[in-house]
Amino acid sequence: MDIKVGISSCVNGESVRFDGGHKSNKFASKVLAPYFTYVPICPEVGSGMSVPRPTIRLITNEERIALVDSKDASLDYTDSMIEFSQKTVDRLKETEMCGYIVCANSPSCGMERVKVYSKNSATKNGVGLYTQILMKEMPWLPVEEDGRLSDPVLKENFITRVFCLNDLYKSMDGEPTAGKIIAFHSRYKYTLMSHSTVGYKNLGKLVAKVAEYDINEFFAIYRTQLMQTMAIRASRKNNTNVLMHLQGYFKKELQSPQKVELAQIIQDYNQGLLPLLSPITLIKHHLGIHSNEYLAKQSFLNPYPQELRLRYGL
Repeated sequence: MDIKVGISSCVNGESVRFDGGHKSNKFASKVLAPYFTYVPICPEVGSGMSVPRPTIRLITNEERIALVDSKDASLDYTDSMIEFSQKTVDRLKETEMCGYIVCANSPSCGMERVKVYSKNSATKNGVGLYTQILMKEMPWLPVEEDGRLSDPVLKENFITRVFCLNDLYKSMDGEPTAGKIIAFHSRYKYTLMSHSTVGYKNLGKLVAKVAEYDINEFFAIYRTQLMQTMAIRASRKNNTNVLMHLQGYFKKELQSPQKVELAQIIQDYNQGLLPLLSPITLIKHHLGIHSNEYLAKQSFLNPYPQELRLRYGL
C-alpha cells in the first residue's frame, strides 16, 4: 500500500541524533510500516549539522525564536534551518504526502511543548522550527509525535486522518472534479459526523457551492477544511449518534429481537461497557445479510485496515 508518510529519520531508526544514536519507534516501524511508504528526513543533518554534534536548543529574546548551540549561543543555526525547512516543505507540498511522524521534544522537529530558553527560565511552549514551517505551509497534513502514538485515542485519530487523506487523493486520481468530490464527501458523511457535527455541516455547505469555484482552488479549500475537521477527535457521544443513524437503516429489515440486541449494544458502547468495534461488527453483520449500497460505502465502517486493531480499546 503506497501511502506516503514523512518521518523524522531518527524515529525511523536512522543513527542521526546528536549523540550518534536513534529513537526508533516500534509502532511506526513494526505495525505501520507495511501500510506506509516512509519519507525519512532529518532537518538537522539536512541543514548541514554533523553526526555526532553538540546539542542545540531554542532560545528567545522576546523578539525572535532562535536555534543555537546549547553551550555557545553565538553559534546560531536559525537561518540555515529555516532555509532547509522552507525548501523541503515546498517540495513536499507538490507530493501527495498523507501524514508525518515527528520526533517529540526536538528543537527542530517537536510538534508541541518544546523547551524554549530565555535568560532566566525555560518554558515548554515551543514548536520545532522545521515542524512549525511544515504545519504552517501544509495545514491539511496530519502530523503527530512519536511519543503520542502510544495514546490509543491520538493514535486512532492520526491513522484515521492519514487513510482519509490517502483516500481523497486516490479518489481524485490526479484530476479533481465536482463529481469525484461529491462522491467522496458522501462516503465520509458519518465519519465527519463522528468527529464534528459542526464541521460536517460546514463542509456540506461548501460542497453545495462547488460549481462556483475553479475546481483546483476548491479542492485545496476542501482538503484543508476536511482534514481540520478530521483532526477533531471523535467522541463517544458523536459515535453513538452515528451508530443510531446507522441503526435506522435496518428498521424494516430486522426482527424485533435483533432490533433490541442492536439497540442494547449501542447503549452499552455509549456507557463505556463495550468498545466501538462491537456495535460496528454487528452492523456490518446485518449489512452482509441486508445489503445497502450507500451504507456499505461509508468510510465510518472501514476507515483503515481492520488488522491495525485500533478500535479494540475505544
